Amino acid sequence: MPPRPGFAGSALLTWGANVGAAFFSLGSILIVARILGPDGRGRVALLTAIALLTANLATLGVQEAIANLAASNPPTRRSLATNSVLLALVLGAVAAGIVAVLVAVFPDVAGDSSRSLLWVTLGFVPVMILGIFLLYLVQADYGFRVTNTASLIAPVVGFAGNGLFAIFGVLSVQNAVGAWLAGQAIGTSILAWYVWRRLAGFGRLDFSLARLSVAFGLRAYVGRVMQLGNYRLDQWLLGAIGGTRQLGLYSVAVAWAEALWYLPTALAAVQRPDLVRADRREAGRRAVRVFRGTTLVTAVSALAMILLAPGLCVAVFGEPFRDSVDQLRVLVLGAFGMVAVKLLGNALVARGRPMLQSVCLGVGFACTVGLDVLLIPPFGGLGAAIASSVAYTVAGVMVAAIFLRVHERRPGELVPRLGDVGWILRQLRSGIRRARPAAEGVVAP
Repeated sequence: MPPRPGFAGSALLTWGANVGAAFFSLGSILIVARILGPDGRGRVALLTAIALLTANLATLGVQEAIANLAASNPPTRRSLATNSVLLALVLGAVAAGIVAVLVAVFPDVAGDSSRSLLWVTLGFVPVMILGIFLLYLVQADYGFRVTNTASLIAPVVGFAGNGLFAIFGVLSVQNAVGAWLAGQAIGTSILAWYVWRRLAGFGRLDFSLARLSVAFGLRAYVGRVMQLGNYRLDQWLLGAIGGTRQLGLYSVAVAWAEALWYLPTALAAVQRPDLVRADRREAGRRAVRVFRGTTLVTAVSALAMILLAPGLCVAVFGEPFRDSVDQLRVLVLGAFGMVAVKLLGNALVARGRPMLQSVCLGVGFACTVGLDVLLIPPFGGLGAAIASSVAYTVAGVMVAAIFLRVHERRPGELVPRLGDVGWILRQLRSGIRRARPAAEGVVAP
């Protein structure tokens, strides 16, 4: 096993890769929105949301088992890699088939998107599932450089493709979706190459290990489903109920608001191998400290985003997107709940308690669905934003309460304090020192 890289350096590089991915994703959104308008942007957002939601729902939570098994039992990695390929093919084919039947029975599920383009998009679902499985496998071995590369390459390809299409005057919904799919496929290919040549490789199929992975994954699956519902179901429902124009406006607000999730997402990924290996007391201590620091950074970032919302939505995307301003401000308020879900929920799963996280996310999901149905018809995208923020907050509060009970921590330990500012600055300095020599590794495995 390679030596463990520094936490701060890995976190900084992973966060930087997420920010870079967000930059290129926003660039793609900007190009599509400026040329195709809210309706065209909404069509692209609907198809990509369907693909992402379908792929993530089809995983059955197996990636959570892969992360824990690969970190705690390295000899299983070869079989985990091969099992990932088989499971991705089977689960992806089944999921795509279910969506196809659903669209045939209820056409409004796919809005007014092109059916032929929808079938092509669904054909890439197994590739996307495999990418998810391999990403967790590589991260379990602290392979953050290659996972950062894979995560970054997908939006870079999409941005470059949309830019070229725009320059040559051939940008369309079909071409924009094609560029996005190409990026997903290349990202998965990078991970597969790394597993084959640099990690454990691909070994024999192990059906007992596959059953164990699915059994553990199903315990985490409910939470994954609910979390995805909070992430993407609102866009699917908004597109089906409110139309593609409303979805186009909302997707711009979501794209900016999700920038607040990149830090906790990066920290959860970097912490996961350590939390799996640590005992319960140490895992709780580490999770609490990172949570407090992340909450402070999120508070500052959220305030800035609320103040800058008009510039982010109107100045960047144009006057037709003015309605996105209020939607963005409402979505920002849910960021604190998302920090708790990602960091404290991650700690529960890492310690083998995925069902506890699932309960919390289930309540949040119920809020999302219920409030979406209630608020989208009269308020459109603003209603979807309110529903999502409430759901994030409710789920976050519940995760925090359960985390404190399981890890026997006091509620006051989650409250940021002055000393956390110094800790953040020390981690930042340490991360910069460690990340500098490895910066090139973010863009080349």
